Amino acid sequence: MRAIAVHRGEESPRVIDVPTPEPDPGEVLVETLRVGVDGTDHEVIKGTHGGFPPGDDYQILGHEAIGVVVDPTTTGFDVGDLVMPTVRRPPDGTNEYFERGEPDMAPDGKYVERGIVDAHGYMSEYFTSPTEFLVEIPESLAPHGFLVEPMSNAEKALEHAFATRSAFTWEPESALVLGNGPLGLLTLARLARDVDDLYCLGRRDRPDPSIDIIEKLGATYVDSRETPVPEIPAEHGHVDIAVEATGYAKHAFEVLDALAPNGVGALLGVPGDWSFEIEGGRLHREMVLQNKALVGSVNSHIPHFEDAIETVSSLPDWFVDDIVTEVVPAEDPSAAFERNTDQIKTAVEFVSPSER
Repeated sequence: MRAIAVHRGEESPRVIDVPTPEPDPGEVLVETLRVGVDGTDHEVIKGTHGGFPPGDDYQILGHEAIGVVVDPTTTGFDVGDLVMPTVRRPPDGTNEYFERGEPDMAPDGKYVERGIVDAHGYMSEYFTSPTEFLVEIPESLAPHGFLVEPMSNAEKALEHAFATRSAFTWEPESALVLGNGPLGLLTLARLARDVDDLYCLGRRDRPDPSIDIIEKLGATYVDSRETPVPEIPAEHGHVDIAVEATGYAKHAFEVLDALAPNGVGALLGVPGDWSFEIEGGRLHREMVLQNKALVGSVNSHIPHFEDAIETVSSLPDWFVDDIVTEVVPAEDPSAAFERNTDQIKTAVEFVSPSER
């Protein structure tokens, strides 16, 4: 079967031929429809994140898949069910995090990630998965269900942000998203459901499709070159919640200046190593005296996927049309991995949802 993989020492994905997987009892065989491409895929391709499956000199990419069950084996699924797989798997059978249903909270060494860390991904004609790592999704999401996985990461980050404020009455009225890439825009769309006063930070010149989306969501675009994060309060006021989705390490600390008293910042971006100076004493004091918090969040699990299905199902048609800028055939997937200002969210298609 066809698969799209990156090889050791290379930085360009290519189509390869690999055996079609055989499902074990308790697993299902899924025919892939579409697989989204995101920043993590680019990091895997460049070799700055993740790791190859042990013993292999290539890694099949992709962790944002949607597909159709073609062989349910002994499971409760039926042929034709539309499903999406989660990302993490236990490396050696199982461990306490998976047994508790909390694989997204497992530390390094306690998981592998399909298409990212030590395991092949879903960017192939078929893949297999145990049923406990599959989520059934509605038929209406067949064309763009690959948005569910990144949205599930936003759902988890917001869940954890709200959990840090659960000891007292907290009703956020304003929010800032740092980053106008796909994850930032999805997070902004999720926040628009509950918060009226919205801002999104980026570094792009007009005209730009991501800025158009920001403003159609009713949010204010903040150009970080004109208004750096610490200056946002003077220009727009403090915010109750901030979500960092850039991977720009300084933002993790700068966001404290943008937060209102009792505010919380959720960190989703994954930066590379970088040493720089911060005003540690002042920021520490700010967190203590103003009851501010920072929380990191990575990955997600079944409950977050279920919340994300509801959120993605409620997205307006214009948002989906605008954020998904290109769907390319698996036979020639190179355009899905190009990075330019006209592209926001791309996907690779193996089977058209309209032809299944």
